[in-house]
Amino acid sequence: MSKIKVIGISGSPRRGGNSETLLDICLEAAGANGAETEKFVLNTMKFVPCQECADIRKDGRCKIQDDMQKIYPAVEQADVIVVASPVFFGSLSAQTKMMIDRFQCQWLGINVFHSYSIKKHKTGVFICVEASGRDSFLENAKSIIKNFFVTIGASYKYELFCKNADGKGAINNRKECLEKAREIGTLIA
Repeated sequence: MSKIKVIGISGSPRRGGNSETLLDICLEAAGANGAETEKFVLNTMKFVPCQECADIRKDGRCKIQDDMQKIYPAVEQADVIVVASPVFFGSLSAQTKMMIDRFQCQWLGINVFHSYSIKKHKTGVFICVEASGRDSFLENAKSIIKNFFVTIGASYKYELFCKNADGKGAINNRKECLEKAREIGTLIA
């Protein structure tokens, strides 16, 4: 039997920040339990936002040749997708939203052109950290992630929301969040 493939996507603009720390713990636990893991750090990748191309490909593929071309096949082949993002202005980080918007071509291929189909259904995991205690911010972010997961054929299964975590490293004082990240990593493997 082949290993479970887990893809982690860090949408934080800050390396080693709170959401990336939780993602790393989750991926480490998944790997320790036999999963094959791969991590993408969006802020280190070179890609542009969706350009809503007038001459869009009709096959569900994006024609823009940039680092998103590394993410598309990884997402297609994965069994589990873990997206980690901090909250910015009541929603996802710009990096995370920019990546999600680039899946518009796939959405069109599925829903408009009927030329693209999901070959492998996946499990979706969302890790989100925010500085305030506002549930509405987490719910806004969650609604976008859930739409993204539908587009890539992932069932929204696990979530980890950590409120009131501000400042780099603040998450290290939140034992319950660290333990939950580890638990999710074990469950997805």
